[in-house]
Amino acid sequence: MDFRQKRKLVEAIAFFIIRSSAVIICLALAIMLGFLFVKGYRAINWTFLTQPPMDAMTRGGIFPAIVGTFYLTLGAILVAFPLGVASAIYLNEYAIEGRMVRTIRLGINNLAGVPSVVFGLFGLGLFVVFLGFGSSILSGSLTLGFLILPVIIGASEEALKAVPQTYREASLALGGTKWQTIYRVVLPAALPGILTGSILGIGRAAGETAPIMFTAAAFYTSKLPSSIFDEVMALPYHIYVLATAGTHIEETRHLQYGTALVLIALVLGVNLVAIIMRTRMRRKQTY
Repeated sequence: MDFRQKRKLVEAIAFFIIRSSAVIICLALAIMLGFLFVKGYRAINWTFLTQPPMDAMTRGGIFPAIVGTFYLTLGAILVAFPLGVASAIYLNEYAIEGRMVRTIRLGINNLAGVPSVVFGLFGLGLFVVFLGFGSSILSGSLTLGFLILPVIIGASEEALKAVPQTYREASLALGGTKWQTIYRVVLPAALPGILTGSILGIGRAAGETAPIMFTAAAFYTSKLPSSIFDEVMALPYHIYVLATAGTHIEETRHLQYGTALVLIALVLGVNLVAIIMRTRMRRKQTY
């Protein structure tokens, strides 16, 4: 076997492994979604989606949990997105490479690997107790915001790096200031990539249980929140309660799977909106 044949063989094996990995991932996702659908579709109806839980959470719906999850996710993005993008702009556009920048990046990478329960305890100590926000939407949103901050910083910095240097040089040559170049040229070109990081952050923020367990989630409440200082029900914590701490765990099994199905649908829906926005921005840049 000559060198060319060996190279083709290695290439064929590599492509087979890559395709097999993609198929396995898609198959695992399909199996998980199918399992949840088969187990939980019976629970999905208009009452389930629009009413609060009733009769020790064995009947009724999950509307307060849907609203709470939406508020917490929205709050987390409002906290993490500007901080993450601003940090990425500083690291990529202003900071001079050196020990300090390397230390900051090391801290961001380590922060991304911290377990979510640690963020929950951090939020409990800082926002709930020390700052006196109590168990509330504000405490939960701030905690989730710090949780997804490393993801947004990393994705935003990579998106900024992907913008060709000639864009910056052309803007500066035309008399633009450093900030005008970043604001009017670099950021619009990098925005689709930045939204990719936000999409990942949205998915993680909506599905976390440990951080909101200590900072925002209520075991049960039939009232919708009236301010950011109210505690709320949330879909991840509601699933946990139904599966582990409910008074009729077996009777509510279909409600558990139905709630999980709604949570996945909510995350996919929010992600779909962000993906559509990103696609439109890329098309505008192309034209």
